[in-house]
Amino acid sequence: MKFCSQCSAHLDLRIPAGDNLPRYICDTCNTIHYTNPKIVAGCILEWKERVLLCRRGIEPRRGLWTLPAGFMEDGESIITAVEREALEEANAVCEDLRLYSLYSLIHVSQVYLIFRGKLKDGYASPGSESLEVKLYTEDEVPWQQIAFTVVYETLSQYFSERRNRTFYNHLGDILHDESDCAIRIRRYY
Repeated sequence: MKFCSQCSAHLDLRIPAGDNLPRYICDTCNTIHYTNPKIVAGCILEWKERVLLCRRGIEPRRGLWTLPAGFMEDGESIITAVEREALEEANAVCEDLRLYSLYSLIHVSQVYLIFRGKLKDGYASPGSESLEVKLYTEDEVPWQQIAFTVVYETLSQYFSERRNRTFYNHLGDILHDESDCAIRIRRYY
């Protein structure tokens, strides 16, 4: 941030009195501008042993495959966000949603909440942000073309648990090491 959204003056980055983290502060109107992680809401939608994937029609990672997911909007619940994203990206209606995983992506300040649910009537078609949608078995998933590490990890865990017919909730961090471009997963379960 460079300018105050309240008065348009220049902002300084410093630790305000009574705080312990640097914040953008306006010296003119004294507004403290807090920045917080973005919440991404998404779902694994199941239909007859298959899961719904969307091929992204927008950046980032245009042309690659992902779960229906996107940023939560102000004024909506997490379930409403999941249902809206499924409808926007795949014209899909969700049923029986249950929280499946929560991953923090610290390097991009995002928190992913992924739910499991049923795809109503098995119907989906490309929405405004998707080039195509498709129902995949585990063997058919285009693993090398999955857009995001968090989606790859979530799907891998899902299929592993589905083989045993036992599902758990997952909690973890996806860490990006800039020095060697490595991705590391830290699970808390």
